[in-house]
Amino acid sequence: MKPSQFSYLRVTDTQHALEALHHGGADARVLAGGQSLMAVLNMRLAQPRWLVDISRTDDLNIVEVDANGGHLLVKAAATQGSVEWRKTLEAEVPLLRLIFPHISHFQIRNRGTVCGSVAHADPSAELPLALVTLGGEVVLRSSKRKRVLRADEFFQGMLMTAREPDELVEAVRFPLRREGERFAFTEFSARHGDFAVVACAAVVTDSTIRIGVGGVADRPIVEHLPRLEGDDLRGALNDLAWKLGAQDDAHVSASYRRHLVRQLGWRVIQEAK
Repeated sequence: MKPSQFSYLRVTDTQHALEALHHGGADARVLAGGQSLMAVLNMRLAQPRWLVDISRTDDLNIVEVDANGGHLLVKAAATQGSVEWRKTLEAEVPLLRLIFPHISHFQIRNRGTVCGSVAHADPSAELPLALVTLGGEVVLRSSKRKRVLRADEFFQGMLMTAREPDELVEAVRFPLRREGERFAFTEFSARHGDFAVVACAAVVTDSTIRIGVGGVADRPIVEHLPRLEGDDLRGALNDLAWKLGAQDDAHVSASYRRHLVRQLGWRVIQEAK
């Protein structure tokens, strides 16, 4: 299929983008990498009147440790590849280093943006799962205001977020690794590069376990646990599997999804210990 007719605007900086979104409102959509948006447009699941292209805005193509030194700041036009190939990424945000090889294919990561994946809010996508599991933040900006939301506040359902129509996802903030934290990630998919049927990420310390699950509920979900072992941990993972409300679909049954949560959850926690 082909997209509906729209007007195309290539903006030159952040202020230009915010002005375009202010005037376009609900009739405008942001184009960064286009790896999610173009498919949606071609299927006419979205029919905007304005397409605001931010892909060549230098002030939005930034990946850096923020001024406070607590986060890796990734702005809206920065590609997934530019983060993946960052030489210091493993020391800064080890979970991202583990996750990137599972995201689609090299060609997609070369063009697709981190913020675009977050804004799209697919519950099976790896980057939203990483952001929620790490306790990251989403920076939203319009011509009138700037606000920062916790990732678990930003994601509100399948392909649904707290972003207002005139707001740009200006950046996302991934917390830097803290001393004592250890990480693991795995997922199950039909083929490498496909969206995950179930994905699990873990952050483990000597006293706590944080496990994030994607692909089951309508958004990535994080469970905070004490440092459990053996049957106690298996029981907690079983409770989590049921809590997520898995549904049957064309790919697998709800029962199999719960099984994957138990097995993959156990695996990532053991790897992160």
